[in-house]
Amino acid sequence: MTNKLYFQCPLNRDKDAAFSAIVKESKQVGYYALPEQDISSLLAYENSIDDDVEAIAVIGIGGSSLGAKAIYEFLKPVTKMKRKLYFFESTDPININALLQKLTLQKTHFLVISKSGTTVETFSIYKYIYSLQSDPLAYTFITDPNSPLEKYAQTIQAKVLHLPDNVGGRFSVLSVVGLTPLLLGGVNIQALLNGALSTKKSFFEAGYMQETLLKKAAYYAKNHARYPINCLFAYCESLKYFCEWYVQLWGESLGKHQKHSAFHVGLTPIGLIGPKDQHSFLQLIMQGTRDKSVTFIKVEDFQDDLRIPDITLPHLESLDTLNALSFSELINMQCDSVMEALLEQKDIPLDSISIPKVDAYHIGALMYYYELLTSLVGELIDIDTYDQPGVEAGKIILKTKLTQKEQK
Repeated sequence: MTNKLYFQCPLNRDKDAAFSAIVKESKQVGYYALPEQDISSLLAYENSIDDDVEAIAVIGIGGSSLGAKAIYEFLKPVTKMKRKLYFFESTDPININALLQKLTLQKTHFLVISKSGTTVETFSIYKYIYSLQSDPLAYTFITDPNSPLEKYAQTIQAKVLHLPDNVGGRFSVLSVVGLTPLLLGGVNIQALLNGALSTKKSFFEAGYMQETLLKKAAYYAKNHARYPINCLFAYCESLKYFCEWYVQLWGESLGKHQKHSAFHVGLTPIGLIGPKDQHSFLQLIMQGTRDKSVTFIKVEDFQDDLRIPDITLPHLESLDTLNALSFSELINMQCDSVMEALLEQKDIPLDSISIPKVDAYHIGALMYYYELLTSLVGELIDIDTYDQPGVEAGKIILKTKLTQKEQK
């Protein structure tokens, strides 16, 4: 994976201080260590799932589902999966029923994921599904040790897996939260971790990624008031759910009060898919307010030689330039052309990330890259990257409303 920056941000003491802070933080914040974890216990757990299980259903919301979904949807078109994965992540009744209609309950294993063990959305869905399938063997619960959920799971004698220490939900994709459904679905999770480890080593051991990430994070932090909107423009349809994961990671981590001031700061994430969003959002980037930076992501080798037929259509001879062109070449030409057009504007910060191919190793490297970038930007804009008080405020109000309703 390579990352080319089209803006200048000379290294300075701020970046040196940020790197030192991240090194110190990496000894306390749990996600940093995940690429080097021992997965033997998870592989043993996999053997406890019956072979007749045809589908894995994740019941979780936000960080409990977005990461695994992003990787699954990225790899699914090019990977022979062992089982299908489904994600119950909304209290929309139409969505719940639509997903259930795709499942054979007796041949589905459910992963119920809640760090706190009391997530309202998760347990409203679980209660409904449990009313239809009450066999404890059909469930695995993933939660913090000694949470109310673990105590419940012990009561019904169901399987329990624990989150590692100090790993927040939106940084948990490479933990048991993301690895469990992916492993059961048939993803090579060791390759996924190896990709993440390659990014980690490159950053912490003075490799290519160290200077690149420091420069990029420093630029975002220095210009966060001028360019508060960050657009991720992915030229690969299967990165759609990666963009959703990025939106949660970036938005929930970086929209905060500063630690040492009363100022509100934040970088607003927008996920886009090319080339279809060339015909919508690109106009705003190109000629709208200069408040957006853009990162392009493209796949160098789609490993698919699908080509446009070498035929001429009456009255459309001008389109013969497409003849015999591979679709993979075309989509990357579209990406490069849009980048060139934006670079001509000279006041839109751009960078590009190239993924060699669609596989577990490279999506692991990309996700760890974005986790590191988020941590660096958070350090440089002086916020707590890992809390989410704005989210918690809404949860408290909802629980009050539910209690009041129950008392009526």
